[in-house]
Amino acid sequence: MNADAKSRIEKDSMGEMQVPEHALYGASTQRAVLNFPVSAYRFSRPFIRALGLIKWGAAQANHDLGLLDAHRSALIVQAAEEVAEGKHDAEFPLDIYQTGSGTSTNTNANEVIANRCAQLAGKAIGSREIVHPNDHVNMGQSSNDVIPSAIHVSAALQLKNCLLPSLEKLGTAFAEKAKQFHHVIKIGRTHLMDATPVRLGQEFGGYAQQIEYAKGRVNKAIDVLRELALGGTAVGTGLNRHRDFPAKVMRHLHQRTGIEFYEARNHFEAQGSKDAVVEASGEIKTIATSLFKIANDIRLLGSGPRCGIGEIRLPATQPGSSIMPGKVNPVLCESMMMVCAQVFGNDTTITWAGANGNFELNVMMPVMAHNLLESIRLLGNVCDAFTDKCVRGIEANEERCRELVELSMAMVTGLAPKIGYDQAADIAKESAKTGRTVREIARAKKIVPEAELNAALDPAAMTAPGGTGSGGG
Repeated sequence: MNADAKSRIEKDSMGEMQVPEHALYGASTQRAVLNFPVSAYRFSRPFIRALGLIKWGAAQANHDLGLLDAHRSALIVQAAEEVAEGKHDAEFPLDIYQTGSGTSTNTNANEVIANRCAQLAGKAIGSREIVHPNDHVNMGQSSNDVIPSAIHVSAALQLKNCLLPSLEKLGTAFAEKAKQFHHVIKIGRTHLMDATPVRLGQEFGGYAQQIEYAKGRVNKAIDVLRELALGGTAVGTGLNRHRDFPAKVMRHLHQRTGIEFYEARNHFEAQGSKDAVVEASGEIKTIATSLFKIANDIRLLGSGPRCGIGEIRLPATQPGSSIMPGKVNPVLCESMMMVCAQVFGNDTTITWAGANGNFELNVMMPVMAHNLLESIRLLGNVCDAFTDKCVRGIEANEERCRELVELSMAMVTGLAPKIGYDQAADIAKESAKTGRTVREIARAKKIVPEAELNAALDPAAMTAPGGTGSGGG
């Protein structure tokens, strides 16, 4: 704290502490501010919102159970609502790299809410006369069940409200392109080498299906996150909370979020491990894997545009070079791929952190929360940009597609059932050596009648099940 800044004195269980005069947080939060000047990374808005919602629901549940009087409950509900709405985000100054249980941040929330209650009641900040941060705001709770619950609530809400709509928009764009490009025949590629023809619409239909599966993975992640540790208190036994407290909080959270959260089946599992977070991150990593593949394909299909593949044209969004005039780069694809790389790294951190559950508590929860929410946020944002500024504006270069189909040696595959694999291979080799097309060589050799030749080398027929003949890949 700046030596010139005005301060007040607050106390916690360790004694007195100077706190900024107008701060809503108290002594314990200030200790953590001084203890962890590590990264300047803070808990994000979705996490603080979830923390506010949990305190909001807990106050109502404790009032429902007759443990908290109406006046205190109303004050806490209002203050916690303000935290959930983002009115006090500046009062959450703690670094992500803090105590591994997130106790500092749970205490931060308790102090902010209690001090805001003092303000609402016309008392001085720091007064605990009406609402105490531990006795009232934290009633029936522990950092050890609140923080994991806040991770689940915040991530589930972000998956539902941020990533899922972005994926739905991207999937719709790919499905529309699949229809638009259905008539465009192009060469397929396996091992980055020419293969038999496909429809450009089929490729884009494949991307649309990947996104459809991605949406399913989001819903799987939400489902696994619906189980909350809240109610286990310190070690999973539920000490110092009413037996009906968790169920009542869950009902309030369901009412507020539209997600049907429920109490953990086993609180020792829920607090000692973070397998659900690791699983949710795995689903998100899989989505990122799909998106990386798609973005990479699209930039390669548009490469050149004249000296590469150039089968599609990507929207020109910005100059691509400070020295080469007219150069345009696949920047939206690159942005997507970098985000996916970051998600892969986040997942690795979450995996290591999830493995560090020691007996009754995982002690790497803040970094898990930070990375999980960051992955969701980045993917949601980049999907929106990729859809709006790239996918919707993609055009087919039909002339280039036709040219590459005709030039491809793989066209000879349609002749193989009629003339045999070995003779077809000889034609392919001759095509590679001379630069003449398969059609030209086969016509010159008169190996089959012209009508049969045209039927065998019909690229459109090759894109349908069964194609022009049979055989393996």
